[in-house]
Amino acid sequence: MLVLDVYFDYSCPWSYLAFGRARETAMRTGAEIRWRPVLADRIFEAVNPPRLASRLAMDKRQAAYQEKDVSDWARFCGVSITLPEGWPVDSKLALCGSIAAIGHDLIVPYSNAVFIAYFTEAQDISQAAVLTELATSTGLDAKAFEMKMRDPKTLEQVLSNSSELVDRGGFGIPTMFVGDDMYFGNHSMPLVELALGQASENTFIMPGEHGSLG
Repeated sequence: MLVLDVYFDYSCPWSYLAFGRARETAMRTGAEIRWRPVLADRIFEAVNPPRLASRLAMDKRQAAYQEKDVSDWARFCGVSITLPEGWPVDSKLALCGSIAAIGHDLIVPYSNAVFIAYFTEAQDISQAAVLTELATSTGLDAKAFEMKMRDPKTLEQVLSNSSELVDRGGFGIPTMFVGDDMYFGNHSMPLVELALGQASENTFIMPGEHGSLG
């Protein structure tokens, strides 16, 4: 079985974009996705403290281009993304909620709901009440979800995933792995698909390769 590891954080618009594209890639290649929720700030603290500071104090020109770049990619992917006031949000509770969703095989609808709530509807996903409402709308039991979300061991799992990514050579999110091959960023998804395709037993043709068949 082909396996694609995807490390993501709900505070990251690039994770939102890669979340959907990874699922499309998995469908086309027959790969299984292992979702790895991580805390971006914990990764930056470990490997790139200046990057952590730059998230909060970005040059105006860089910030303007980042907003355009996100908008362009959102249009390409068919989603709506606006960076809410106060971005990035504290995503710890939302990530803990994802551990509960994974346990009930509801990570996809839960994550879609959280990403849309934050980047489209500007809801505060740092609030437990907001997350519980989103979780119940995707089929999770409210009481069980809240208990799991607030359990210190659940946060430990998120932090363990974060440390795991650093140990594997990661430095940011989203990050994907095909075996031991690491791919960073939403823009790397075509390379991820190529790697999965080449690792499969199926004939796999990427754009630009069609002429090589004749």
